[in-house]
Amino acid sequence: MSAKQVLVIANPVAGRGRGSRAARELAEHLRAAGVETEVFETGKRGDARARSAGTGADVQSIVAVGGDGTLSEVLSGLPRRTIPVGQLALGTANVLALDLGLPRDPRELARVVAQGRTRRIDVAHVGNRLCFLGASAGYDATVVHGLERLRRGPITRITWARAALSAFANYTPPEITLEVDGKLVAGAFGMVILANVVHYAGWPTLAADQVHDDGRFEAYLFPARSRLGLLRHAARGLCARFPGGGVVRVSGRRFRVAAAKPVPLQVDGDAAGQLPFELVVEPEPCRILVP
Repeated sequence: MSAKQVLVIANPVAGRGRGSRAARELAEHLRAAGVETEVFETGKRGDARARSAGTGADVQSIVAVGGDGTLSEVLSGLPRRTIPVGQLALGTANVLALDLGLPRDPRELARVVAQGRTRRIDVAHVGNRLCFLGASAGYDATVVHGLERLRRGPITRITWARAALSAFANYTPPEITLEVDGKLVAGAFGMVILANVVHYAGWPTLAADQVHDDGRFEAYLFPARSRLGLLRHAARGLCARFPGGGVVRVSGRRFRVAAAKPVPLQVDGDAAGQLPFELVVEPEPCRILVP
């Protein structure tokens, strides 16, 4: 592997300013293992995607140092899906890192990168956006939109809590419809989550039998039509998993989510406009470096 190069793309402000130090430490361990390593630090949103897109043939793998947003940019920019991608997770939720059990210690992650073992992860597109975790409409997307307005620097659990309380106080449940692979699902729902992960917002909330590389995403349909219903779903999410408690799950490759009135949409934890939207699973997965 010494004839090839690892590109480390780091968000320097991730982990409350630990991104730069963590990236340098990771590079030191990789170089000590005989792996040629380049470190690139981002300066603004979009930098990680642009640097990933410029990856040359000499790069064998890329490591994102930061949260889910940094990883999303790296995956979005990949010129070839065959390039393995690792993550040194320093974000707030770190959803994929939790799902795959990725180490957060730079020394341990350097071993993972040097070994080169990978797992395939399905990805989808929502419009022109890559989606590797999930998309949703309803209350949680309303929280994400509120978070964008409140955000001043790195996201913290306190920021999330403020956004969640504000959204709850002003929330009017929508009526959302869903088509899966061209077929309309009976009923209307207060919230719809499309996901390819087990953890959601950092919690092991979704079905434990989720398969990351079966060419499908899972749709979780929440019937909550009131704030009391939302509280019931939240309580279940803290102590059990979905589906259950009135929430049903269906899987597919193409989803269309719509509503008669404007309803916020989020993709991989970022505000992404309003309904309607389509999520389409791509035929070629990404490859993630794993222990």
